[in-house]
Amino acid sequence: MGREPGPGAGPPLLIACALGIEQFALRSGERGGASGPVTVLRTGMGPDRARRAVSRVLGEEPRRDAAVIASGFCAGLAPGMHPGDLIVADETRGPDGTTLCTGTELLVKALTKAVPRRAVHTGPLIGSDHVVRGPERAALAAGGAIAVDMESAATLRTATSCGPRPVAAVRVVVDAPEHELVRIGTVRGGISAFRVLRAVLPAFFEWHRSLLLPRR
Repeated sequence: MGREPGPGAGPPLLIACALGIEQFALRSGERGGASGPVTVLRTGMGPDRARRAVSRVLGEEPRRDAAVIASGFCAGLAPGMHPGDLIVADETRGPDGTTLCTGTELLVKALTKAVPRRAVHTGPLIGSDHVVRGPERAALAAGGAIAVDMESAATLRTATSCGPRPVAAVRVVVDAPEHELVRIGTVRGGISAFRVLRAVLPAFFEWHRSLLLPRR
């Protein structure tokens, strides 16, 4: 877990990701503009680890009221997506139900400004407990989802169950129907996605500044 205190005394922001390479990208990005303390939490892979890690951190007094963003890499489901494209969820779907995201339109605008040469897709982000390939990818797309990952749905569901707060999910496509990759960071698509993930923090901070975080 990494904690970078932002300037000022605003409400905290928790950014949750699964992998060390995701945490490294998010922690090495531009951190200017944060309105309060920022924590980049590495949860580990899979929904169970995400639930445990997020629940533990939101149970600690400094971050009980934190806004939460689930971020990192994902698999795109829609034809025409490319590695490095951005996914902004309007909702996340998982076995425990659907979680509506906060400030989706604002995030899209902020990301378009922060990463102007990348496509931004908006729609449902579905959770899985395993890496999705081939025919299963098509089946999830047929259900309306535009992307899939293993942690976002569990992260946001856990966050809202710990108390009312703004939540969002922003993912970078690392593979897509026409661009499946085997190992992150070993091909051009993985490197492209890493560079995009490094560039998203200003958009996260703009989203965070714009929201009035409910206090308990």
